[in-house]
Amino acid sequence: MLTIPRVARALQIVLTDTADELARTTGFLKRERKFTGSRFVQMLVFGLLDDPDASLAQLAQAAAAAGVVVRRQSVQERFTPQAAALLRGVLQAAVQQLLAAEPVAIPLLRRFAAVVVLDSSTVGLPEALAGVWAGKGSCDPRAGNAAVKLTVGLDLLTGRLHGPELQAGRTPDSKAPLVTTPLPAGTLRLTDLGYFDLKAMADLDRQGVYWLTRLKAGTKLFTADGRRHNSTATLLATQGTARVELAIELGVTQRLRCRLLAERVPPEVAEARRRKLHEDARRQRRRLTAETLALADWTVLVTNAPAAKLSPAEALVLKRARWQIELLFKLWKGHGRIDESPSADPDRVLCEVYAKLLAMVVQHWMVLLGDPSRPDRSPVQAAQAVRAHAFGLLGVLRRFGRLCEALRRLADCLGSGCRMGRRSKAPHTYQLLLGMPAGP
Repeated sequence: MLTIPRVARALQIVLTDTADELARTTGFLKRERKFTGSRFVQMLVFGLLDDPDASLAQLAQAAAAAGVVVRRQSVQERFTPQAAALLRGVLQAAVQQLLAAEPVAIPLLRRFAAVVVLDSSTVGLPEALAGVWAGKGSCDPRAGNAAVKLTVGLDLLTGRLHGPELQAGRTPDSKAPLVTTPLPAGTLRLTDLGYFDLKAMADLDRQGVYWLTRLKAGTKLFTADGRRHNSTATLLATQGTARVELAIELGVTQRLRCRLLAERVPPEVAEARRRKLHEDARRQRRRLTAETLALADWTVLVTNAPAAKLSPAEALVLKRARWQIELLFKLWKGHGRIDESPSADPDRVLCEVYAKLLAMVVQHWMVLLGDPSRPDRSPVQAAQAVRAHAFGLLGVLRRFGRLCEALRRLADCLGSGCRMGRRSKAPHTYQLLLGMPAGP
């Protein structure tokens, strides 16, 4: 169970001990001085947590709160490739902490050891950083030649964060190392089509890990009678029902046993999907197949979870729960502004990207302190509460007892508010999950 001392110790280990050690090994600190590696990291993490658009003067104020008085020019001079290496190393150390809270009080999620949503997002960078993080280039006309891709796993059951793991922006989703990181047996993994890989899914099946994903158009499948079907849309159209559940095998080579769960969508939803498919195809300069367009009439899922674990209705609700990872990225970009900088200096931009990502990980740890078992927590309100306490936490970071006291006050604030209301017309995901019956 996550405790305040556990979070306090993680903060001190990562932002003090690890930061000072990496300051020496990365070459950031070549001689002893007041502006140490840990104070530099703390200045950026809490300064940018307090204000993601912080100026050099504001960062200098954060440095003072961390215990060192510096001028704005001194802050600017610290933005170097060595500083970027230091911040990236501290971020990697933070990612290894894997803090988890008490399981949320949603019976459907508690059937599994974990419910991990996996996805990625891309942050564009100045062209000068293309040698550090290569972007998509001509693969996507909207993308620049420099970009970093963030792969993140979020456990909806305990709030545990896996990542962010960093790769070059042009790296396919399925090639991220986090994709092959082992998960506990009994975990349910939720992914979108970017991670659709029959071999990887077969490996998860052998490990006792369940998966739920949309079906990729063009995937060959076999029904229980041994018949091969090259067109899923045609197979569904012949069933004569709006909701379909079939035992199938996926892939000509893998013959992966699973369940196909499909539901016909309203005509207006299908048309909206087709319009988006055409827009994406034009932007990415690729052709659409008739099969892809026909499947827009259906929501089609495949899973290796048995019916006793996951009913078709529950699978459709959990498919919507995958949106929680998108909301996390939206929070990081909208409130944490991880993809924006007030500077055009490439070294400062890269330092700020790493520091803001580190700030988002730290923020996530603190949010988990606020009555995590309640399903109606508001991540946005919680993030605002953490931001309001940023400088107070920075001032006591090196004193364990006082840091615990400050975190306890923050936890009280998080627990007393930061709640989402109930909606009748467009229910929140937690309302849909709670509306599921106790058993399939």
